[in-house]
Amino acid sequence: MNNKILKTLGATALLSSFAGTAAADVVIAETETTKISMFGILDVGLLYQSNPSIEGEENLTMETSGLRQSVFGFKGNRQLDGSTSAFFNLEAHFDVDSGMLHGSGDAAGEADDSSGTLLFRRQANIGLTGDWGTVIAGRQYGPALLAHLGTEPRVFKEQFSNLYSWAYSQLFSTVNPSDSEAGRNTNNDVGIFFKNAIQYRNNIGGIDFGILYSFGGQEGSSKNGDVIAVGASYGTGPVTLSGSYQIMSDQDTGEDVVESFGIGAAYKIGAIDLKVNFLNTENHDSLGNEILDVDALGLGVDYKWSEKNTMTVAYYINEDNAAADDATTKSFVVSNEFTLGDSTTLYTAIAYVDADEMGTISQYATSIVAAPAPVGEKTTLVNVGVNFAF
Repeated sequence: MNNKILKTLGATALLSSFAGTAAADVVIAETETTKISMFGILDVGLLYQSNPSIEGEENLTMETSGLRQSVFGFKGNRQLDGSTSAFFNLEAHFDVDSGMLHGSGDAAGEADDSSGTLLFRRQANIGLTGDWGTVIAGRQYGPALLAHLGTEPRVFKEQFSNLYSWAYSQLFSTVNPSDSEAGRNTNNDVGIFFKNAIQYRNNIGGIDFGILYSFGGQEGSSKNGDVIAVGASYGTGPVTLSGSYQIMSDQDTGEDVVESFGIGAAYKIGAIDLKVNFLNTENHDSLGNEILDVDALGLGVDYKWSEKNTMTVAYYINEDNAAADDATTKSFVVSNEFTLGDSTTLYTAIAYVDADEMGTISQYATSIVAAPAPVGEKTTLVNVGVNFAF
């Protein structure tokens, strides 16, 4: 695979930057012009929670994907004429603790299956890349979240980061609405994956950017059910900057039901990385009424204190401004990653979460964990696990 694909964050870089795959994949077929490889991540650990409910009982469970999502997939690259290459990505998401495919966050359309049996939830796409940039068509990562990987305090790790705040705040007004006035967008999977999508990516003057459009596919209007997402990052010397914008429309009315933007910055001083990231997401129903307005602020410090160890300290303040009462979740996280060897990591993370009294939507949309800490409680969580990538 040529360097241009990596530079423009084409198929391989989109995958490895977020899913955390190893740089060296397992080649399963190769000819003079074509290379096909397999890759994967297996991640499993134990999660202790002091207050899983308002009753205050302790809980210890086996959890998958504490550091990164457990995935497997295939990708390929074929050299074409000149400097152009064709590529494909197929990436599935599964749970190591149960062996089941991970559930999808897709909204249910008439022909959709949202039962959790979706095979290639994360990626099913093909594309072309060359000196002019990269074009990707099919189900794929959106550019908005990818833009902030260098500035989010915990790089959107699966547990104890603003990944869940991002995902849940872009879920409620678009998936399986029980209220006829709620919005719906069947191209959106928790604001991270988009189907029926085409994306252009490039790196110009140090600015790495992506522009995605997901086709609504509804009769009578090209806007109904569509998604527009843009994201960009810029890195020069010790400084990294990021920005994003994403908007989704209701597939029946064309009203904008989810709108989000984000900015971030990071600064490297020797073995220390300082990070700040701000995300905002607003949800509206199909009539335009506001139902969610989440501000998610993350502050963090990475410290590589030895060749094999990196410690992170992060603080999150997530607030739903649309809630009637104060709906804020404050989270303090300390973690360490120990590299055992080739793409194998032991990780430990401790989180202290203080959640205000709030409704279900606010509780999930301000959370840094999959199962939010109970409202009105102070909760301690400890996650210890191993991450194996190939």
